[in-house]
Amino acid sequence: MQTKIDTKPLEKVEAELSEGMSLAKCRKCGCMKDALDGLSNSLTNSKENSEGGLSDTLLQWKSQMEPIKYACLGCEYCFPAVALNEFSKAFPDAAPTDALGCTFDVKERAWPPVPGEYKVLCEVGDPARGNGECPVAISTLGSPELTDMIAELSPEEVCIVGKTETENIGIDKLIKNTITNKAIRFLVLAGTDPKGHKPGQTILGLSSNGVDEKMRVIGSEGKRPFLRNVTKDEIESFRKQVKVIDLIGCEDVETILNKAKELLMTTNTSAQEVEQLKGKCGCSSCSEESESNESMEVPTIRAKEPVKIQMDEAGYFVILPLPEKGIISVEHYSYDDKLLRTIEGKDARSLYWTIIENNWVTQLSHGAYLGKELAKAELSLVHSFKYVQDGA
Repeated sequence: MQTKIDTKPLEKVEAELSEGMSLAKCRKCGCMKDALDGLSNSLTNSKENSEGGLSDTLLQWKSQMEPIKYACLGCEYCFPAVALNEFSKAFPDAAPTDALGCTFDVKERAWPPVPGEYKVLCEVGDPARGNGECPVAISTLGSPELTDMIAELSPEEVCIVGKTETENIGIDKLIKNTITNKAIRFLVLAGTDPKGHKPGQTILGLSSNGVDEKMRVIGSEGKRPFLRNVTKDEIESFRKQVKVIDLIGCEDVETILNKAKELLMTTNTSAQEVEQLKGKCGCSSCSEESESNESMEVPTIRAKEPVKIQMDEAGYFVILPLPEKGIISVEHYSYDDKLLRTIEGKDARSLYWTIIENNWVTQLSHGAYLGKELAKAELSLVHSFKYVQDGA
């Protein structure tokens, strides 16, 4: 079913995107790509999609996008996020509903289980921190410098402190790292809430309202408040376990830490209870069997030289650092020594990602070798030593 689109409100959307596209960082950001793709799809399915309108401009901007270097920078003012919010307000039925395809690794037997830009100040049962009662977690939202200031003081009430800059994957990570430590009873939201994404406002909405059948946070004003990396059980566990404290906008460390001390006075968690709860996530999928497996021994595997090296059918690479140009040149050959292509780049990461994304390697061992050699080549440029390529 097509949705009729009134073109007048699109002027604000176009203005926001235009300003964002003028910035180099936006042209390399997943937020902008996500916005352009989502709006293009929405306008394609609308009744009003005249030539020369926003649809054509979106296609032009999509062609100007550069290789994506980051899913989201968490900018205080996110142009594509604000543009999508404006579109959603004006045309709720036509608004894009798909979420960012972001996933992350979870370490099952570690806390915090999800890596991120945070500081762990007190682990459950830490003897160096008294009785191990650290019931407060702090999200500094879009103010990462506030994280460092709080961590430097190492307040005994605070278990973990870190930023939350997006209203989807950022909150997914926060939930995972919170429910896996039952000592955490309070989450203080402080710092600047990034405009467009509004993770702070989204967390408040999640705490009060939960999510709908599409896993969208009810009442959120954020760009894409869809939680795709947590289950409804985990969300409900978070809502039952944690009381969210709204200090959004506050960047005064003394005020924030005074609130943390006040919260410590209200908790009745004993050291024994904390130890008993250690490592339990609180979701319905946990079982006695999984608890008994905590003591399982993890095997240690000794590395050894390969018995037989299997050559990559896609060919081989010759790596040539070019200090005079400040670049690394990679020549790709077939096994009849025919030059297939030359790839140039300033760093190892951009080179191996380009090669992998184009399927110019088909063996994991070849990819690992290539990454090692490109890192050496990059170091040779930085430290001005001669690079010699190793054999496979």
